[in-house]
Amino acid sequence: MRSSRKVILTCAVTGAIHTPSMSDALPVTAHEIAEAALGAAEAGASIVHLHARDPEDGRPDQTPEAFAPFLKVIKQRSDVVVNITTGGAPTMSVEERMQPAAIHAPELASLNMGSMNFGLFPMLGRFPDLKHQWERDYLGNKDILFNNTFGQIEKIITTLSENGTRFEFECYDTAHLYNLKYFLDAGLVKPPLFIQTVFGLMGGIGAHPDDVAHMKRTADRLFGDDWRWSVLGAGRNQMNIAAMAAAQGGHVRVGLEDSLWIGPGEAATSNAQQVAKARRLIETLGLEVATPDEARELLDLKGADRVGF
Repeated sequence: MRSSRKVILTCAVTGAIHTPSMSDALPVTAHEIAEAALGAAEAGASIVHLHARDPEDGRPDQTPEAFAPFLKVIKQRSDVVVNITTGGAPTMSVEERMQPAAIHAPELASLNMGSMNFGLFPMLGRFPDLKHQWERDYLGNKDILFNNTFGQIEKIITTLSENGTRFEFECYDTAHLYNLKYFLDAGLVKPPLFIQTVFGLMGGIGAHPDDVAHMKRTADRLFGDDWRWSVLGAGRNQMNIAAMAAAQGGHVRVGLEDSLWIGPGEAATSNAQQVAKARRLIETLGLEVATPDEARELLDLKGADRVGF
């Protein structure tokens, strides 16, 4: 991995794991998502990672039409890099999940690099007062399998690459790194690879420092200097994992998609609050947060003038 003094700081502003009853700070409407993304960018985020939600009850909505209003506002008011999810929600089909990125042709799209169990049900015990029945049904499902086969991954890669979109490869375990190596060797993806190693989500690798070291060591062996390392720590692991990566030359992702907290027992009031804390952490280490254009250069992105929104 080629290290840099410039740290790409990503903010995932809403996601599809946490539900509206868990936090008043979680953005739901298009206006709220746009304002959350713009606030994160103003606080220092190089990239904003985006999902959409139904404005009535906050359930994940992966229709291209749900993304359009906030994508336009963000582009008009900021030069932040936009990353559109192809993960959507783990209960969706691959055709649903890839449509927003296929239609809107962002600079960057997330791509989970394999199928995996997805265990959200422990959150039911921590959040007993849910407002919507869909939240209970969704979180309580112990049979969720996030489905991304080799064929589905190839379909996403080939479809989105036609528009010049590059990928944030989300790897929840070492097998996902080996899956990515297959696609690299097959010539379906090209370096530099932007790899987001994900820690602490039930169904994937844990959040112990040994787990972090193991994922980095494996990716270094597989990809040499052809990759850029970023980390995502779920829940209370968010800032600890961020500190480990930044200290080793990696990049960082925060945001209410990944954690609702700003400190032990203290709920975050906004995405921007988490970005500001991560930025202080990065700068304390003598590093600098990358501007959006510096992130574009590090990741070889096509530029904001070539998106479809």
